[in-house]
Amino acid sequence: MSAQRLIRLQPVDDVAIAAADVPAGAQVDAGDGPFTVREAVGRGHKVALHELRAGERVLRYGQVIGFAGRDIAVGEHVHVHNLEYREFERDYEFAVDAKVEELLEESRRATFDGYLRSDGTVGTRNYLGVLTSVNCSATAAKQIAARMRYSGVLDDFEHVDGVVALTHGQGCGMAPDGEGIRVLRRVMRGYLTHPNFAGFVVLGLGCEDNQIAQLTEGVPMRADVPVFASTIQAIGGTKKTVAEGVARLTEMLPETDRARRTRQPVSSLILGTNCGGSDSYSGLTANPALGDAVDRLVRNGGTGVVGETPEIYGTEHMLVRRAASEQVGRKLLERIDWWRDYTARHGGSMDNNPSPGNKAGGLTTILEKSLGAVAKGGTTTLTDVVDYAAPVTSKGFVFMDTPGYDPVSVTGIVAGGANVVCFTTGRGSAFGCAPVPSLKLATNTELYEHMRDDMDINAGGIVDGTTTVSELGNEIFERVLAVASGEPTKSELMDYGEEEFVPWHIGTVM
Repeated sequence: MSAQRLIRLQPVDDVAIAAADVPAGAQVDAGDGPFTVREAVGRGHKVALHELRAGERVLRYGQVIGFAGRDIAVGEHVHVHNLEYREFERDYEFAVDAKVEELLEESRRATFDGYLRSDGTVGTRNYLGVLTSVNCSATAAKQIAARMRYSGVLDDFEHVDGVVALTHGQGCGMAPDGEGIRVLRRVMRGYLTHPNFAGFVVLGLGCEDNQIAQLTEGVPMRADVPVFASTIQAIGGTKKTVAEGVARLTEMLPETDRARRTRQPVSSLILGTNCGGSDSYSGLTANPALGDAVDRLVRNGGTGVVGETPEIYGTEHMLVRRAASEQVGRKLLERIDWWRDYTARHGGSMDNNPSPGNKAGGLTTILEKSLGAVAKGGTTTLTDVVDYAAPVTSKGFVFMDTPGYDPVSVTGIVAGGANVVCFTTGRGSAFGCAPVPSLKLATNTELYEHMRDDMDINAGGIVDGTTTVSELGNEIFERVLAVASGEPTKSELMDYGEEEFVPWHIGTVM
């Protein structure tokens, strides 16, 4: 059996990854000479390259992914049955790898066709929105959006992408001045000011903790965004509310339809990145290729955002080395400390993160998962660390503190201003994030072929040998520009995005 059946990333690695299913008894070679695989090893799973003693650290990517739970023989399958998560000391060297990014000359920088808004931000889509302050107004909001969608009223307005109902399960039964309601309002304000929206109906019930007047107070709304805000109780019930909402949005249609795409600099793009349903190939194919695309975006003056704090745990020492300053690096470590405390208070562990699907795909510990996930951030300097759903104002590579749960994570990143999203998956996540287009990147060819209607880009060619990380990174970058200019994504064609609006719920429900 040829060496191509195993992938060894670094010479110091103790394990290699099976590029295809390997039967028990197969002869393989990962570069140090042939050996026998002792048991069947599935595609994407790990094989021990030499003997490992119980308690010995195990390296992949040249980094610690866990510790041997018992003695492991060469050729053994290395997974949850014999690899353990343990805490270990990490050296934090701040900003030692930070560098001044060399931007391309302005005349050479890429452009895209977007909607220039009155505050200077640029939209990649042109939507109207129905935003709820509380779960109690969700049904009416969905009926308003459905009435607009299916009545035919949008047919005469070809430059309006549609109406999005942004509903959620929060807004009441929470401390009126607590962290939970502050986070919810930050999300809602981020959507109200997002450049992909051209107008809003903001709808409440009337008696909730999350009062509309407080929600919109002090929000720097764009001059070109009309907003009608009211409650079901004030209007006089659900039927009247739906009729009023439809009437108000219909009034906004002619002005919204006047918007036109114009040539815009890539510096106006904020690319949100996320990975979901990851497998062992995520860190080999889609994530590093997406990181390469982020590097290209940064060189063109744009911004790339990585989130999912629990899924970079164990790699934070690598990120603080790239921080623009010690202050930026310490902001990241403060968020890591918050998550340690948060999980401990709820009886959890940072290693609770890998899901059953992640493990079936070959991932074993949060340390291994994080090393693959962090690759989405490319190689450039970490310019800022921001709170969940806070506005992203720095250029370059930015980290946002978000949970690992995909809808919650991306909701925060979009609230922060992302106007395009790239989502990598090895197991087959079905996802969209209206009003922002989301490109889906399959980590392996089998998944891409099996779920072609959901996947936009196949990253499996990196393992198959038909492309490289750099070539695919360029392809992703070019597709991001095309999608930002109006090309629809697979998730948009299937109307994904409304149900994936899930603000992070923090705190007690009372």
